[in-house]
Amino acid sequence: MIQMLRNTTVILLVLATSLVFAPPSSEQHQHSGTWAELTFDSLSVDERLAQLFMIECRPTYGSKHIAEVERMIAEHKVGGVIFFKGDPTEEVKLTNRFQEMSKTKMLVAIDGEWGLAMRLANTIAYPYQLGLGSIQNEEVIYEMGKEIGRQCKRMGIHVNFAPVIDINNNPNNPIINFRSFGEDPDNVCKKGWAYASGMQDAGIIACAKHFPGHGDTDVDSHKDLPVINHSMERLREVEFQPFQYLTNQGVKSVMTAHLFIPAIDNRKNIAVSISDKAINGILRREMGFTGLSFTDALNMQGVAKYHPDGELELMALMAGNDILLSPSDVPKAINLMKKAMAEGRLSEDYVWGKVLKVLNYKHSLGLHDFTPINEYNVEADLNSTSAKHINYKLIEQELCLVKDDQRIL
Repeated sequence: MIQMLRNTTVILLVLATSLVFAPPSSEQHQHSGTWAELTFDSLSVDERLAQLFMIECRPTYGSKHIAEVERMIAEHKVGGVIFFKGDPTEEVKLTNRFQEMSKTKMLVAIDGEWGLAMRLANTIAYPYQLGLGSIQNEEVIYEMGKEIGRQCKRMGIHVNFAPVIDINNNPNNPIINFRSFGEDPDNVCKKGWAYASGMQDAGIIACAKHFPGHGDTDVDSHKDLPVINHSMERLREVEFQPFQYLTNQGVKSVMTAHLFIPAIDNRKNIAVSISDKAINGILRREMGFTGLSFTDALNMQGVAKYHPDGELELMALMAGNDILLSPSDVPKAINLMKKAMAEGRLSEDYVWGKVLKVLNYKHSLGLHDFTPINEYNVEADLNSTSAKHINYKLIEQELCLVKDDQRIL
């Protein structure tokens, strides 16, 4: 316990000679931002660890579910929430309520791949990414990204889990298909960055997903663990390419996928999302990614089927993830993390470095000075004339003439 109470400066030093689990050197930051440091010092050990968890809120599930979300915020001080289907005005009110309850204001996220309409009623549905892949002018995709970013800010959302930069190279893929920009890696790179940079220029964290590439699968990772049997040479030439490109351009976050890829890590049922070789190794050290790493939802059967609650979250943290999405048992996971640190299996410097990283991102998003979101005229503000006009331009430009030279249609 004495070790856990060391001051922040010492916490951020990672000893080169340490034999315990340690992060790649790119994550070893000295933090000068006093808000993050002061906030860190004001939190208990449990509250610090809770910053690494993002729980689900599904408003359509009713009052009992909302009460459970509120309990998790009040009792366990979780660091973030992801919203699923609901009404825009209702979700703004819930966000204000949750933020008011939070000791440290929460990161708010959504899956808005084709805009807020993927989750929220009465909002604009932009074209699926497969259609956007046919557009020759990336500028209009950038405009879409910036507009989606504006809408996210109006809702009090900080992270949009988009774009999908998986390469659509398997016609039997049951989960990616129309969510991808297509089968050409170069086109996926350009379209993906146009979308991501638009959102980021609007002040929203974009998220490149699903690392290292969920396109060539025939199993839905919501239901089981897909297997990709490509060589490292092939992965680097194809699947990795969009992630390397967006990393180089400055994408702020990446989502790690529940995929079994023996060429990366051949341990039985060890998904990329819980593999140190994949995240700390390839994503961090080889690709040079220094932003936030989110797991895909940890309640998906691609990992939940094979690893116990709590242990799964610990494995995901040790692998290099910063934020654990949709955890099944937050208290159990926190206790196992504390146990691993006490036993020397998990470096405190590594964990506290991640907590400070999350807090610094919160500061950059203005969460150190949170102002409640305006609860009036939400839908009118979202569905502006300019927002609709961008949609018209996208639809017009995605139209293409198909010529069946090979007679395959």
